[in-house]
Order: sequence, then structure tokens, then C-alpha cells
Amino acid sequence: MIDHIATCRCGQFSATCQGDPVRVSVCHCLNCQKRSGSAFAVQARWPEDKVALGGASREWSCVSDTGNLAHFRFCPDCGSTVAFASEGVPGFVTVAVGAFADPQFPRPMISIYEERKHDWVAVLGDEVEHWSDV
Repeated sequence: MIDHIATCRCGQFSATCQGDPVRVSVCHCLNCQKRSGSAFAVQARWPEDKVALGGASREWSCVSDTGNLAHFRFCPDCGSTVAFASEGVPGFVTVAVGAFADPQFPRPMISIYEERKHDWVAVLGDEVEHWSDV
């Protein structure tokens, strides 16, 4: 079993994830667009017992588009969000795929909140599920 290691931009806050994620998704919700600073966000989910966070971090919480409270962990030095958890998906930790800096990372299996997707974005692949309403 391999470990996937995600870090913030300055490298002091990390998430070490054991094995492959149970889900890799692209999210087009407005909160993820703001979190990522892009037109969408890509994230991977693991059971919480497969994720070890290391280094200093801060937490910020907000209510997500689904109405669930989400807790975001970010580096207090560079500000990069590395991991988050949602009360709507208990027992799991989600990690920003960009924090792995790995072009060979597993591809997304699902694209959600597509009703908020920018019209120039396409998430490709025959196996990708496309959800408009979550």
C-alpha cells in the first residue's frame, strides 16, 4: 500500500494518506471555487483513520451548500487549505488534490454541482459520473 503525501505551499503542514482514495471528485460549487481560487476544485476522500495530519494548522468552519458544517484545515503560514471534513460525510477526511503535486494522481470519478460549472469547463472520461443536483 502506498502513501500519498499532500503539503501546503511552504511545506510545513501535511496530510499523509494511506492507500488509494475512496473517491476523487471535481466540485463546481461556489464555495469550492472560492476555496481553490479556480473555476472548480478537485479533492480526494479517505477514511479518517487513513489520514495523518502533521505540522501546524488552523481551522475555519462554515456551512456548505448542502447545509452541513464543514471544517477546513489550512497552513497558518502560507494559507493553503490542505484538508477538510464535513459533518455530512462523517468518518472521512478530504484532501485537495493539488496539494499532492502529483500529475499521476488518480483521476476524478465524479463531477458535482455541474449546474454551477463554467460553460468552458469539461470533465472528461467515460467513467465520470456527472451530477447537477447534490
